[in-house]
Formats: sequence, structure tokens, C-alpha cells
Amino acid sequence: MLRYIVRRILSVIPVLIGISVMAFMLGLLTPGDPAAMALGRDGVSQVTPELLEAKREELGLNDPGAVQYLRWAGKVLQGDLGRSYSDQSQVSGELLRRLPMTLKLACSGMALVCVFGISFGIFSAAFVNRAPDQGMKFLTNLMMAVPSFWLAIVMIILFGEKWKLLPTNGVGGIRHMILPSVTLACANIAMTQRLMRSSMLTEFGRQYMLAADAKGIKKSRLMLCHAFPNAVLPVITLFGNYLGGMLGGSVIIENMFSLPGIGSYVLEAIHSRDYPVIQGYVLFTGVIYVTVSLAADLLCAWLNPKIRLGDGGKRGEGGRNE
Repeated sequence: MLRYIVRRILSVIPVLIGISVMAFMLGLLTPGDPAAMALGRDGVSQVTPELLEAKREELGLNDPGAVQYLRWAGKVLQGDLGRSYSDQSQVSGELLRRLPMTLKLACSGMALVCVFGISFGIFSAAFVNRAPDQGMKFLTNLMMAVPSFWLAIVMIILFGEKWKLLPTNGVGGIRHMILPSVTLACANIAMTQRLMRSSMLTEFGRQYMLAADAKGIKKSRLMLCHAFPNAVLPVITLFGNYLGGMLGGSVIIENMFSLPGIGSYVLEAIHSRDYPVIQGYVLFTGVIYVTVSLAADLLCAWLNPKIRLGDGGKRGEGGRNE
């Protein structure tokens, strides 16, 4: 297991480097001169070519791109993502301050995906090709087809304005998180249901399930005690991707429900062309996405030894063939 963990960690290092390069290039290639922006923040009303050149030299903008990247990456490794153009605040500090709200929203949505996506998938598999299964197919198709922003508007109008059952903005208790969490999780619940249903049906056709069924074991026990532990592994593998996607997809949801998370912060930065914030967001969310996906892979490898032993088995088999 230790060898597998080391191999997986080493495999994500090039991915992290690629993310950092893309984040850096975002600031390097975007329109506008950072030196002119810096002089404007310093209160310089009349920018002369001499002042502009001096500022570019001070900021290191005349250095080759590779040198600028290495200098920027060194600061990133120290936790310095630069300062916001708008208010000169530390980008890393602001991201960390807003991170708990975004994580709260993403984890709430992920909990709904785990509970309802898996449950709906098992339910459909139990009634395959019958009315409940067909009804679930229609429901999941609808959930995947509806855009999240449109669903948010409908839920705000119905549950907040018309029926006044739930709050639609601000920060508070669990009730404040219900509408944004459901909106964020809706499409992923549908995808999880489909994957879980397909995985359960695959397990139903395996030899061990046919043998257990021939012994007269109850169908409920067959599903939950025999098929479910194996069928849920492919679903767990995708949970890392789902959670990472929710962290990125929270931008629209946080703004529609007035939640002070990372998403609302970066949307303000996009409107004001605050590139250090956008750079920090791309890098920050990319690292979180890769980390969560890695954790999901390691969890699956721990639950299923075939995953971590697969590479070794293939190499050994290849050696024998040669």
C-alpha cells in the first residue's frame, strides 16, 4: 500500500506543475500592463514612460517569462499568492478566510449526493425496467437537463418568496444551506444514481451473486450485503471529481444565494479584472481538486486491493509473456 501511495503522489506532481503554469500564464497573457496598474494604485496621476519602465524593472516584468514564473512559484510555495489590485489585501489570506463557507456548501452538497444518489441507484436496480425504474430515469434526466442557475431561481421563487419555507440568502444555520446545497448537488445526484444503478446491475450478473441467489438468500440481503460493497467502489472513485467540481461550480450558486465564499470573491475579481485574485483562485481550486481526487483514489485502493496490485500484476504478466 505504501508503494502505491508514493506512486500516486508522484503522479500528481506534474499535474500540479501544469496547474501552476496555467495560473501564471493567465496573469502573463491577459490584457493590460501590471506596471501601469501598480502606478495607478500608488496614486500616480500622470504616468510617464520613465516611471513605467522603472516600475516594470521594480516588479521584475522585464525578466524572461521563465524567471518570472520561478520567482512567482517560489512565493506560492511560501503561501504568497500576491495582492489584490482592488484593495491590496493578501489573496491567500482572503481565500483562506472565505474557504470555510465554500467547503461547507460543497460538503453539504456532497452529503446529498452520497445519500440520495446511491439510494436512488439501488432503488432503480431493485425495480429494473419496471415503473419505479422508468420514473427514476425521467427524474434523473430532468435533474441533469436543468441548468443550476435556472433551478436556483425556481427554488428561490417557490421556497423563499411564494411559500416562505426557507431563507434564500445570507449565512445562518442549516436552513440557510438547504436551497444552495440542493441546487449544487442536483446534477451530481442524477449522475451518481445512473452509475450506481449500472454498477449494481453488473454485480447482479456475476457468478457469486447467481450462486448466492440459488442458495435462497433474500433479495434485500443479496443487494445490500453482497452486491452493494462491490458496486459502490466505482462511485467512490468519482466522488473526488464531484467534490472538486462542486468547489468550482459554487461560483454561481454563492452569488445567487449571497454566500460569502470563494466563488463570490472570484466573480467580483472577474468583473474588476483583478488578475492576482483570478490566478490565486485557479491555482487554489486546482490544488484542492487534485488533492481530493487523490484522496478518493487512495480510499478506493484501500477498500479494493486489486486496484493497488493491478499495475504489479500487469508488469509481472508482461514479463512472463516476453
